[in-house]
Amino acid sequence: MPVKLQLAAQAPLALSSDLLALAVPPGATVKQEPLASLDKALSGGLGKLIAREEFKGQKDQQLEVPAIGGNFSKILLLGTGARGQLANADLRVLSAKAARAANAAKATSLVLGFADGLAPDKVRYAAEGIVLGSYRFDKYLTGERRPKAELKTATLALGAKARLGKSHSAALEAGEGVARAVCLTRDLVNEPPNELYPARLATEAQKMAKTANLRCQVFDRKEIEKRGMKLLIAVGQGSVNEPRFVHLTYTPKKKAKKRLVFVGKGLTFDSGGLCIKTAAGMGEMKSDMSGAANVVGLLAACAVVKPDVEVHGIIASAENMPDGNAYRPGDVFGSLDGKTVEIINTDAEGRLVLADALAYARTLEPDLIVDNATLTGACVVALGKTCSGFYATTDRLAGQYANAAKEAGEQVWRMPLLDDLKDQLKSDIADLKHTGDRWGGSITAALFLREFTGDNDWIHADIAGPALSERATALHPKGATGHGVLTFLRFVEQSGAR
Repeated sequence: MPVKLQLAAQAPLALSSDLLALAVPPGATVKQEPLASLDKALSGGLGKLIAREEFKGQKDQQLEVPAIGGNFSKILLLGTGARGQLANADLRVLSAKAARAANAAKATSLVLGFADGLAPDKVRYAAEGIVLGSYRFDKYLTGERRPKAELKTATLALGAKARLGKSHSAALEAGEGVARAVCLTRDLVNEPPNELYPARLATEAQKMAKTANLRCQVFDRKEIEKRGMKLLIAVGQGSVNEPRFVHLTYTPKKKAKKRLVFVGKGLTFDSGGLCIKTAAGMGEMKSDMSGAANVVGLLAACAVVKPDVEVHGIIASAENMPDGNAYRPGDVFGSLDGKTVEIINTDAEGRLVLADALAYARTLEPDLIVDNATLTGACVVALGKTCSGFYATTDRLAGQYANAAKEAGEQVWRMPLLDDLKDQLKSDIADLKHTGDRWGGSITAALFLREFTGDNDWIHADIAGPALSERATALHPKGATGHGVLTFLRFVEQSGAR
């Protein structure tokens, strides 16, 4: 069951739970509340403990405090690392740390208190953090492998002087809804490929759309062929699991200020095709649909925050497998765009399904197209596993996207669209080759995609590194992270404000 969130206009120490987490800013002393009450309960021991452990309320500092009485089984101080109000992204991370600590302590209840209270607009980000931090994917665990306890309730204690109103409740509801959308993305990516194949991914998108009251169209193989998406068909023709194409739509009640289209790569499993990967290289390839999962999560989040922007989500989904009908190096295929493409490496399939999806996105006459995909290992080599690369057609767009990512708390870095590498995509027998040389592989992949965007403003996000985490962090569990959803949502919200 998902954690239940609630608000309390009370001092944190007046409540009770399995875990009490207190956000402590730099400069806070045991003469100030709520530390003063805690120090009194510990007969002056808190001040000595803080001094001994050199806890100064700095960012990422944590201090466990002995439990007192029967109100709390465990107490944790969390340094905020900022004077005044926390930045939204930092507040989200701090709240996630509290929830992760609750999971680790097998706590079923959590109280998260703030020494300086919490403004109504900040409640959303604290709520997001608690839900994201408490996330677990334990669907397939049985018996003794099942978690022994789960976090059931989390209370944000805003202090006795807080005056709770509709704005607080609305922010709490929004934060919970946005975080649930990110968790939906994580769930989809974490699903094993025998359970989540293209048709099932499309079904999950339909379920989300029905719940969120969004429009959803799904094209089966017959419709995909009819529409001329030959590259998508080519990638999926080696699998018994046929491809699917999904179009989700969020329409605001007011007249939309802009129309944005987000495109996601949906390879539910990538064996590499006939250019087959090594066994180790296939280990994480269930996550090759992370871009598509991000699109589903983004549209779910849009249904929650209701921006004044029309948002379309496009998913091109297939399974890349090496049977007798699989596409081959040397093959030439047409595309929805009309361009012909010579196949060089069947393990560079993502850009092919995206090409048809981008051509489709152009027909919607958008103000901007954003695609995202676990596209290249080259981007991981360049930026590591915690930062995604992105390409933009203008400096203005790049600045807006980078700012959205900063506010969302996700690491991104702009990569260059170097036109002098474009010659690598010239084919002797077709309009384009779909890969270039090894060096600059992320750039040539982006240049290939640009061929299908027309004159539209366009951003390409290569999320191959941070889509899946090898270890748990403050905000993310081990496994699927949902990296990108919060950035895209912030970009959408900012677009509605412009």
